[in-house]
Amino acid sequence: MNFVEELKKQIAQLAKKVSQAIDNLKLDEKEIKLKELKIQMSQPDFWQDQESAKIVGRQASFLSQQIEDWYNLNDRILNLASLLNDEEAEDLSTELEDNLLDLTKIYESMSKELMLQDKHDSLPAIITINSGAGGVDAQDWAQMLERMYFRFAEYQDWQLVPMDRSLGSEAGIKSSVFKIVGPYAYGYLKNEAGVHRLVRLSPFDSDHARHTSFAMVEVLPEVKDIKFEIKDDDLKIDTFRASGHGGQSVNKSDSAVRITHLPTGLSAGCQNERSQMQNKKNALDYLKSKLERYFEAEKEEERKALKGEYTDAAWGNQIRSYVLHPYKLVKDHRTDHEDTDPDKVLSGDIMPFIEAKLQQSLADK
Repeated sequence: MNFVEELKKQIAQLAKKVSQAIDNLKLDEKEIKLKELKIQMSQPDFWQDQESAKIVGRQASFLSQQIEDWYNLNDRILNLASLLNDEEAEDLSTELEDNLLDLTKIYESMSKELMLQDKHDSLPAIITINSGAGGVDAQDWAQMLERMYFRFAEYQDWQLVPMDRSLGSEAGIKSSVFKIVGPYAYGYLKNEAGVHRLVRLSPFDSDHARHTSFAMVEVLPEVKDIKFEIKDDDLKIDTFRASGHGGQSVNKSDSAVRITHLPTGLSAGCQNERSQMQNKKNALDYLKSKLERYFEAEKEEERKALKGEYTDAAWGNQIRSYVLHPYKLVKDHRTDHEDTDPDKVLSGDIMPFIEAKLQQSLADK
């Protein structure tokens, strides 16, 4: 087989992969969805709810770019295949090979989207961080994790929406709830759920002894289109004065809201907005996401875990360890992916860990 024939074979294989990807990504359905979003965006009252409008706008922009990128790649591959059938293909073989390598690299980069095809992967992610065993060190650790995810969202140029926050008694935070909105935000972040362990010399210990701290991370998709009824009588709504994020202007009235679903005991709160009405809306959206996951769970043990009754944020349950002393290492115990620069990871560089877990999950299917 001569060189041109080998290139033809390789381009045919790449064309097949791209065609399969277009089918797997259901771009035809996404084109229909994009048209629906554009109609929604053209309505006179579209910008009345600015937060929802921004989310819809981002979703439309992402779908438009995704559709354009995949079809453009497909067209470039077909054009290259056509050039290989030209009489002058032999003379241009080096240039054509370079083009094929470029297209292959583009495909490999774009094919990450194929790992994100589960039901809720395209939705925004609601992340809850709770400090676990370790006292004030654990509360400080919870705040370090909060910062890590905030920085990760910034690196991705994703929207960050703080929702609820409880400060620690001396330092750090007892808990934090925030939403991250971006392309496949939940798909990327869903596997961050679990216990995260920190080992370091404690800055709160007068002897600077080595301490181990734990924090629990919960990740839920923001599901607004639920398939079950939430009765008003099943909801208990409490209002209180906001604290933490938002500044003094937030604290002047009882604008914070916590909603409890009495039949399940699940609750959700929001205090970031100045408006009690907006906080109530955000808290209800958060509660809907919790209930969606709760009712999807098939086993009682899974339901207990969703309510925080199953996995303790303590020794032996960690999915990832961050060791700052006596050596430096971040290790994911599910994939064995490691990084010897904890400062970099804690500054938001967690995509390698995320992709390693996604690839493992894809291989297990």
